[in-house]
Amino acid sequence: MASPIALVYILCLLTSATCAYLLVRSYLSNRTRLLLFSAICFVFLAANNLIVVVDLLILPEVNFVPWRQLTALAGVMVLLFAFIWEIE
Repeated sequence: MASPIALVYILCLLTSATCAYLLVRSYLSNRTRLLLFSAICFVFLAANNLIVVVDLLILPEVNFVPWRQLTALAGVMVLLFAFIWEIE
């Protein structure tokens, strides 16, 4: 049986990937800038969760922490840029 921690990591990955998919699909139908930036943010967050799963569950002997931090930072920076752009 899988550990509860592994289950949480996998559920987080599935949730963020589903949100990214839904945001991309919504952007393709509406063409709103904020939807585009939100979709890009969630793509980065889904990539971050994928790297967490690989780092902690599949290859624990390899250090992926810089890649995890880089994808999380990229996602947050994209969304922050979008919010600043929408205010102006």
